[in-house]
Amino acid sequence: MCGIAGFAGNGDLGTLRAMTDAIRHRGPDAEGFWHDAGVFLGHRRLSIVDLAGGSQPMWSQDGELGVVFNGEIYNHNELRAELKGRGHHFVTDHSDTEVLLHGYREWGEAFVERLNGMWAFVLFDRKSRSLFGSRDRFGKKPLYYFNENGTFGFGSELPALLAHPASPRSLSALSLQKYFAYCYIPAPRSIYERVWKLPGGHSFRFDLASRELKTWRYWEFVLEPDEALNAGGTDLLCEEIRDVLERAVKRRLMSDVPLGVFLSGGIDSSSIAALAAKHVPELNTFSIGFNEPSFDESSHARLVAQKLGTRHHEEILDLDKAVALLPEIVARLDEPLGDGSLLPTYLLSRFTRQHVTVALGGDGADELFAGYDPMRALQAAEIYSRFVPRPLHGAIRLMAGRLPVSHANISFDFKIKRTLMGLSYPPQLWNPVWMGAIEPSELGDLFGGACDVENVYSEAIEAWDRCAQPNLIDRALQFWTTLYLQDGILAKVDRASMMPSLEARSPFLDIEFVDLARRIPHQLKLRGGTTKWILKRALAPLLPREIIERPKKGFGMPIGRWLREDRFDFSAPAPAPVSRAFLDGKLAAHRNGKSDERLFLWCAWLLNRWMQK
Repeated sequence: MCGIAGFAGNGDLGTLRAMTDAIRHRGPDAEGFWHDAGVFLGHRRLSIVDLAGGSQPMWSQDGELGVVFNGEIYNHNELRAELKGRGHHFVTDHSDTEVLLHGYREWGEAFVERLNGMWAFVLFDRKSRSLFGSRDRFGKKPLYYFNENGTFGFGSELPALLAHPASPRSLSALSLQKYFAYCYIPAPRSIYERVWKLPGGHSFRFDLASRELKTWRYWEFVLEPDEALNAGGTDLLCEEIRDVLERAVKRRLMSDVPLGVFLSGGIDSSSIAALAAKHVPELNTFSIGFNEPSFDESSHARLVAQKLGTRHHEEILDLDKAVALLPEIVARLDEPLGDGSLLPTYLLSRFTRQHVTVALGGDGADELFAGYDPMRALQAAEIYSRFVPRPLHGAIRLMAGRLPVSHANISFDFKIKRTLMGLSYPPQLWNPVWMGAIEPSELGDLFGGACDVENVYSEAIEAWDRCAQPNLIDRALQFWTTLYLQDGILAKVDRASMMPSLEARSPFLDIEFVDLARRIPHQLKLRGGTTKWILKRALAPLLPREIIERPKKGFGMPIGRWLREDRFDFSAPAPAPVSRAFLDGKLAAHRNGKSDERLFLWCAWLLNRWMQK
């Protein structure tokens, strides 16, 4: 796990050093620089695989190809063997970085389709005088770029780009609108105008002579349900799920440094721990707990650890004291990210990093197997939207608005009000509205002018429309997997884990496992109101019954209560172009208990703190 940065065009070695210094936390163990004829490559290393031989930038033996790379290639040993059979000679002992150089030479741009892992890399091809870059299928590792006034720059995080004088610095008005619509900024946009994220599953080539940049999609998540998997009994499918997931876990145990597993006590992380424990004696597991009961899962994590016999590490924290860390954490974000679990994810990563350098987690299972609560509402939502007239819907929503506000974790009134809010709009917008900080009708008031709703929600509409399956479940899964997973969940985990220099790995996003999951019909994922039905059935032999049957519990913070208690300072001017009057109205309504505005106010406060840095 590392940080990369570089540019082609104006600048010098001092500029490159400033860019890599901005992402030092991503690679505290070593640094590397190379430059020649206007091309600059920089690297910060977190040493995990081939500690002696993995230094970067890394070059082919003939000096024609050089690469800077962030991530892990889990099938690098298999690729190395295949490439050796084709006549390639390797210098390093077992560096996955060197596989990129030989793979590119053997198979060209398409070699990324053979990779199983997480990556963001940029490769300099001297012969073609071009830079070739790629990002893994789900965007687990970040990659930003700009192409301005004769300079092309790239980096793992935005501060690296901003360290280059040519980088644009103007905030994007449309990106700010999308931030409040989604609680994150979906690729390819960033918070800055004309600074872009390379989306997951995409590659690019920048031609140094013409200064032209070309990007393309090399992989797309496509749901292709195989009804044969639903035709017979499920025992064989459950066995296949366990076997494929175990292989995915085993691949991610590749490490030359200490390794462990995040253990929340939920189904996903518990299953990863159970499978890892089969291959790692005295496996380290990590959890944090809180003195706020509705946000604490430590007892469930302890139960799983005891059953598996892991070396369990636990830290119990006072959330009311931990909130003091938020300004520091927000200041270290490269762009605003309104996920309410940012703080506990950082706290867990910081605690884990005291013992190990690598941690496996359960991210991806909810998106692949319909694990979120809104999935259960889809069928009822379709019936409701078809038969309830708009005027009656307005009256029902008004009545629901009078329910007493609770600030417990995922409270009943919060779910009811959110569901009805989403149903005020077309189905393409249900999922983003259910999860967003604000509803579409309020965007104009927030920004003091008319907003193009279709433009603001263009990514969600496209994800919905691109799904070839006619049912609501698969269309929703397309949104969760294409957008929310990449730019919400994975971005949060990457930033929160890399702040303390910890590498996080996601076995559920192994490409072999994903290829199996996307072929499983939705009827097996959501059955009789039970989310992740087939996954729970498959994992039942590995885990205590209490874990399999317990309801899902988000990894969150008591933001609503903190806002009622004035734990956040809103005295600073509202971030332009946000309306101060609108913000004050929402703040008053929340503090008076008239409505629950926790998501909007959290996003507004976070944006303001981020801008103050």
